[in-house]
Amino acid sequence: MSRDISRRSALGALAGVALTASTVRAGTRATEEALPRARLKQSVSRWCFSRIPLDDLCIAAREIGIVAIDLLDEKDWATPKKHGLTCAMANGFGTIPRGFNRPDEHDKLVADGERMIPLAAAAGVPNIVCFSGNRGGMSDGEGLANCITGLKRLAPTAERHGITLCLELLNSKVDHKDYQADHAAWGVEVVKGVASSHVKLLYDIYHMQIMEGDVIRTIRDNVPHIAHYHTGGVPGRNEIDDTQELNYRRIASAVADTGFTGFFAHEFVPKRDPLTSLRDAFRICAV
Repeated sequence: MSRDISRRSALGALAGVALTASTVRAGTRATEEALPRARLKQSVSRWCFSRIPLDDLCIAAREIGIVAIDLLDEKDWATPKKHGLTCAMANGFGTIPRGFNRPDEHDKLVADGERMIPLAAAAGVPNIVCFSGNRGGMSDGEGLANCITGLKRLAPTAERHGITLCLELLNSKVDHKDYQADHAAWGVEVVKGVASSHVKLLYDIYHMQIMEGDVIRTIRDNVPHIAHYHTGGVPGRNEIDDTQELNYRRIASAVADTGFTGFFAHEFVPKRDPLTSLRDAFRICAV
């Protein structure tokens, strides 16, 4: 699946990183005793660390304490399993600009979903990302109704195979102009309308901080509707340390306090050595 332009262009920030397999292994020698005890299952989004070969990223992630890799294409689903990890979230069907708010896209989206869902289940991938699409002049009420109609067509297949379709919340202010699922309340109404335990939200903390803030309260108020989390520093979508405005340790604690059992995935573009940043992010969120 084609990811959005801003995500692909952000990879330019990593152009200066040249890592070999030996560098990856040498830089991540954390012992089991050194890893903090953690209530959250942490994952890492592949696209942010694409300069590192996937096998090497899996090796490094496991040594850090991360248990999964996010946003993999079908051809890569099996790679994390070789290293004792999970592919926590599959790149799905549709695109960010054209998603379930467009009835003329429904037949294709449903056909692609009907093909992918059983394959993901067989590969042990629990979640597939999906998108509302851009407004394109459409009212929020119309887009809401259209998303409900389209996702309802796929919900029975998702339920049958134990796969959760995760509608991603994205900001329409900085990165994804005109994207419709840009507020948590709107996304929650979609999930309620579909009324399936296998259609929920991917709550991207970075995007929702930009759009509405009040992150911890929103998380607490919508526990039943959130299946997956993404991190990212605000502003800039870089490290989640004290260079940005969010207290990620407190946010991670709030998520863990809800009894969340899904994946809490890092989706930031590192400005420093990527594995050092990933190790730091893991420790911040190991609550």
